[in-house]
Amino acid sequence: MSVAPKASTPTWPIPPEGGWTADDLERLPNLPPHTELIDGSLVFVSPQTLFHSRAVSFFEWQLQSLAPADYEVVREFTIDIDRQNRPEPDVIVVRGDVVEDPEQTRYPAEAVLLAIEVVSADSVSRDRETKPLKYARAGIPHYWRVEHEKGVAAVHAFELEPTTGAYASVGIFRERMKVSVPFPVDLDLTAIKPRRGGDR
Repeated sequence: MSVAPKASTPTWPIPPEGGWTADDLERLPNLPPHTELIDGSLVFVSPQTLFHSRAVSFFEWQLQSLAPADYEVVREFTIDIDRQNRPEPDVIVVRGDVVEDPEQTRYPAEAVLLAIEVVSADSVSRDRETKPLKYARAGIPHYWRVEHEKGVAAVHAFELEPTTGAYASVGIFRERMKVSVPFPVDLDLTAIKPRRGGDR
């Protein structure tokens, strides 16, 4: 009788022909937290860095204090772009009228005014190339990409250009970010750091 341990078989979900759909994210069991759907493929997220966590918290809380009453600010929440794309921006600003059910798990892209992505080592090409293209095609008016530059944040801000349907740069902000859209914002970006200081 063999006592050799049985080889464990991988338990990764096998995609159906044509790829996964936005609705499949609700039905697939045991998906890791913050799984996204990009072009019908599941994207799993690497563990967060301290900078990523602090930047997401900073924008969530700052924008909550500045957003008009009819907008909601939500972190790490999926949005429906189309059948094969259900990304999860790090922070979004949405119209308040779509925030109805405490059990809901996604918002329609057409209700999103601003999507923010904080770039991680494994998300560089998605955050710089793939996602902005999809967000622009979905008609999301504003996109901010937050990069980590030697211990400090640099925010690349984009606005949808209506005649081309593509994003145009509004500017790159370091230390201070002052913009008037989607609502007036004046942020001290140097505050995105550990409370005890340092460049971790």
